[in-house]
Amino acid sequence: MPLTPLDIHNKEFTKSWRGYDEDEVNEFLDQVIKDYEMVIRDKKDLQEKLNQLEEKLGHFTNIEETLNKSILVAQETAEEVKNSATKESKLIIKEAEKNADRIINEALSKSRRISIEVEELKKQAKVFRTRLKMLVEAQLEIVQTDDWDKLFSEEMSEELELVENKS
Repeated sequence: MPLTPLDIHNKEFTKSWRGYDEDEVNEFLDQVIKDYEMVIRDKKDLQEKLNQLEEKLGHFTNIEETLNKSILVAQETAEEVKNSATKESKLIIKEAEKNADRIINEALSKSRRISIEVEELKKQAKVFRTRLKMLVEAQLEIVQTDDWDKLFSEEMSEELELVENKS
C-alpha cells in the first residue's frame, strides 16, 4: 500500500547520537509531504480528466458506431432505391415498347384498310366513269338522230298551219 502524506508526516525516526540534523530532516520531510500531496492531487486531477476523456471517448465511439450504422443503412437504402429505379425504368421501357408496337401495328392495319378502300374507290370511279360515258354517249346518240329533225319540221308545219288558219 502506498504511503500517504499523513504517513510521511507521522513518521518518527529513532534518534542516535551522531544522527542527522533534526531540523533539516523535518524541513525535508515537510517538502516531501507537500510534493507528495501535490503529486497525489495531480494524480487525482489526471484520473478525473482521464475518466472524463474516457467517457467522451465512449460517447464519440457510440457516435462513430451510430454513424457507421447510419452510413451502412444509407448505402443499403441508396442501393435499394437504385435497384428499384432500374427495375421501374425497365418496366417503363417495356411498356413504351409494347405501346409503340401496338401503335405501329394499328397504323399499318389502318394504312392497309385505307389502301384497300382507295383501290375500291378507284374501281368504283372507273365503273362510274364508264357508265357515265355510256349514258352520255347514249344521250348524244339520241340527240344526234334524225328523229329530232323530223320532229322539228313537223312541229313547225303544224304551227304554220295553225297560224294561217287563225288569220
